Amino acid sequence: MSHDDSFDGVRRDWVRLGEEDPLWAVYVAADKRGGRWDPDQFLDTGRADVAASAAWLDELGVGPRWGRVLDFGCGAGRLTQALAEHADEVVGVDVSPPMLEQARQLDASGRCTFVLNESQDLRQFPAGSFDLVYSELVLQHLPEPVIDGYLAEFVRVLAPGGVALLQCTTRPLWTFKGTVWRLAPGWLIRLAQRKFLRYPAPMRMTRYAPSRLRSVVAAAGGSVAATRTVDDRSTHWRSTRFVVKGERPAE
Repeated sequence: MSHDDSFDGVRRDWVRLGEEDPLWAVYVAADKRGGRWDPDQFLDTGRADVAASAAWLDELGVGPRWGRVLDFGCGAGRLTQALAEHADEVVGVDVSPPMLEQARQLDASGRCTFVLNESQDLRQFPAGSFDLVYSELVLQHLPEPVIDGYLAEFVRVLAPGGVALLQCTTRPLWTFKGTVWRLAPGWLIRLAQRKFLRYPAPMRMTRYAPSRLRSVVAAAGGSVAATRTVDDRSTHWRSTRFVVKGERPAE
């Protein structure tokens, strides 16, 4: 694995993105680059996403309120604040100190706790700590082996009866840009992002097979209870959301 494909390489990139353009890096939109996101509009996108997810989980009988929630890869807190409307306590965890500083500045209510995690696990949280683990637009930027490790950790930190709602990109679409993602080597895409698109740091995208997710989750003692798949032409990727249940409580 090259440095750019390593966990440390990803961490380095997201520190730089958090320093230079945190809101755009969290929720990419062509017209918002360069600090053009209005913070209220930025947070409104999180409220809409969480409201839809909470309604889905309610249909599945595992929502729409929770005690303690983990927002994994919280970035600037776009989803963390929205999750706080559905929970007693929300912990946002991220690898990037500047992202976390931005999240704290935007959280005027003080309802959320933001925690730095620079390791490839969640060892700072005991087993059974959370009723809901939530991750959106995060795992897609990590190398496959790192995703594997975090999936096992999500199952570990789920409380009895808890669930995880996890989004992964599963394959590029057959659009022009999607074909580039399919065929071009990662180093070339990262070079283009830096040199031609002028990204502050590259954003890798990972195709993570649903079969692999199911296998890793099962090995950790969990199971996939439901899925939803969307072909998102704005990102040129197929994206799947997985509802993962942890181990059943002992009878």
